[in-house]
Amino acid sequence: MKYYSGKVVWITGASSGIGEALTNELAKHGARLILSARRKEELERVKGNCPIATQANIRILPLDLSQSDTLKLSVEAAIQMFGQVDLLINNGGISQRSLAKETLLEVDRKVMEVDYFGTIGVTKYLVPHLLSRKAGHIITISSVMGKIGTPYRSGYAAAKHALHGFFDSLRAELWKESKDIHVTIVCPGWIRTNITMHAVTGDGSTLNKMDGSTNTGMPPEIFARKVLKAIARKKEEVYIGGFKEIFAVYLKRFLPRTFSKIIRKAQVR
Repeated sequence: MKYYSGKVVWITGASSGIGEALTNELAKHGARLILSARRKEELERVKGNCPIATQANIRILPLDLSQSDTLKLSVEAAIQMFGQVDLLINNGGISQRSLAKETLLEVDRKVMEVDYFGTIGVTKYLVPHLLSRKAGHIITISSVMGKIGTPYRSGYAAAKHALHGFFDSLRAELWKESKDIHVTIVCPGWIRTNITMHAVTGDGSTLNKMDGSTNTGMPPEIFARKVLKAIARKKEEVYIGGFKEIFAVYLKRFLPRTFSKIIRKAQVR
C-alpha cells in the first residue's frame, strides 16, 4: 500500500498482538516506525522479527499510558525521532473481566486511566504538531465494546465508549482547521491475542487465562491487513471481526430491545 511508504507511524501497544501485527505489516510497506509499550525488551523482539532491511527505520520508545505526567515528553521524543509523526495508532490498553458489582472502583479508574486518559493524553499532545503541518492521521483501536455493552466488561466498555465520544468530537474540530487531518476509529471483534490473559479482574489481579472466543478469533495478521486498507481509505469508523460480534453492533443500533433481551441471556465471560 503506497499510502504508508515513507510515512512515520507511531504505534502504542506495539509489543504484542494487534500492535505487533501492525508493525510487521507496516514495515513491509515501507513505513518508518516508532514502537511504544511498557516492555522495552518486547519492543526489541518485535523490531528484530521485522525484515532486516526495514529495521534501520524502526525506533523504540518505551511508554506507560498510565503515567500521565510522562506523556508530553514522550510525544516530544517521538516527534524528534524522525522529525515528524504522520500517523498515530492508539493501540495500547488493558481489558477487564468481572461483574460490575464485584469490581473495585480503583480497578475501573485504572482501566479508564490507561484506555481513555492515556490514549487521549498522547493524542492531545500530538495534535499541535499535526496542526502545524496541516496533515496527519489519528487512528484509535477501540472495540465492539465501544458500541455495545456485555456482562463482565463494564469498565472496559465504559472506557471504549468514552473514546468514541472524544474522537468523534475531535474529528469535527480538526476538520475546521485542516481537511487533511483524519481520524479513524477501529472496532475489532474477537482477535486472537493475549489481551484476556492480561485483563484485570474485580480486585485488580490479572485473569491469566484465555477465553474461548478470543482463542478462536481472527488472527491478528489478517486483522492488520484489513485495518490498514481501511485506514488508507481514510474511513471514519470500521468494524472488523467475526459475523457474531459485528452483527451485535448492528442489532444494538437498529433493534435495541431485541439486543437487550439476547445479551441478558448470553453466556459471556
